Amino acid sequence: MKHLRIFVILSALAAALSGCNAGNPPPTETEGDYVSKTEAARKAKDEMFRNQPNDPVPPSKMAEFIPLKYFPVDPEYVVPAALKPATERVVIDMLTSQGKVRKHQRVGMLEFTLKGQTLALPAFVEAGASLDRLFVPFTDMTNGTETYMAGRYLELDRMPSGVYTVDFNNAYNPYCYYNKDFDCPYPPRESRLPLPIRAGERAP
Repeated sequence: MKHLRIFVILSALAAALSGCNAGNPPPTETEGDYVSKTEAARKAKDEMFRNQPNDPVPPSKMAEFIPLKYFPVDPEYVVPAALKPATERVVIDMLTSQGKVRKHQRVGMLEFTLKGQTLALPAFVEAGASLDRLFVPFTDMTNGTETYMAGRYLELDRMPSGVYTVDFNNAYNPYCYYNKDFDCPYPPRESRLPLPIRAGERAP
């Protein structure tokens, strides 16, 4: 469950975001405040990566990856979403970067509108993991050119109301992007978005 290590980083960045992290209702703040807080959180993540070699960035690759590369912060990629619960908790096998299989439960579909399109992404929890967080991997039309070819991840705090804020500015690369020693699940075919998501982490 190495991809769950990002939970620690996201929790630590919550203070910098002051409530802006994905999964929570949108804060009552100006667009400028949102942008500045998100940029501050990104800088904090760079410092964390610098201070914990090999978790995930190897010391030999610090100069290549740090500072992390991002699309400019764009509030248009922050959208409300409703989780449509699955009628049956289907367990799927996600292939991983090391050729293994990791089992995840599909707990529902996040339905939202982005760039004028009605879209949906499946939300998962890893088998045996806490139900307090939703794992939302995805691919889009930037993969292999502007972003990591295998896709990116979002993590959302579980909301009892079923109403979420999906913030693609928080989309991040799997740890295997930086370090082949990490074993990361690949987004399944059903997690592909039919448009470019120019938000969040990008490739160098």
